[in-house]
Amino acid sequence: MQRDLGYWDEQMDLLAQQDYITIDNFFNSEDLINAHHFFETKQQEGVFQKAAIGASGNEKIINEVRGDYTYWLEKGKHTQINSIFETLDEVKSVFNRLMYLSIADYEFHLAHYPKGSFYKKHLDQFEGRNNRMVSVIIYLNKDWKNGDGGELRIYPEGQDPIDIAPIENRCIMFRSDTLYHEVLTSHTSRKSITGWMLYQPAVLPYLVL
Repeated sequence: MQRDLGYWDEQMDLLAQQDYITIDNFFNSEDLINAHHFFETKQQEGVFQKAAIGASGNEKIINEVRGDYTYWLEKGKHTQINSIFETLDEVKSVFNRLMYLSIADYEFHLAHYPKGSFYKKHLDQFEGRNNRMVSVIIYLNKDWKNGDGGELRIYPEGQDPIDIAPIENRCIMFRSDTLYHEVLTSHTSRKSITGWMLYQPAVLPYLVL
């Protein structure tokens, strides 16, 4: 990724003002190819699981609320995507340096929305556990076009909803505790790397998007 501090200063200022930012061309070309290959390999291995709602131990699968499938990523285990973890480390460092958020860790998974799936309006927080500070989504949808669906609809306070197209290599970052959002019905396969910057260290698996 490698962007200078001036760029990040502008982005963090914008995030502070409106609770979300959009960054296109997030991964470099090599990491983007690697992300696609890793995603496709894990799909072929059949390791994705139906996503649930709630913290580990209290999770429930509710098809009327969400329809995606996930596979959790672990640094040290998934060494083939080390450079992607390095990019996430850079993002973590930026938040700590420029936003003074004291982020200690992060958690990420691969997310697949099959045709017809969605995720109803929600916040990225658990009741009784509020360590998710910033949500991060990096889309892997090749040749996405209008009509394919799967947009991220966000609800900025005091504003009309905003739909963000899930185009390939676009990254969305937003406040986990304040910005309500939903995933609109996908009319084709929708793929992303999705996760959160955490105030406290992660304990896998967490099962809420």
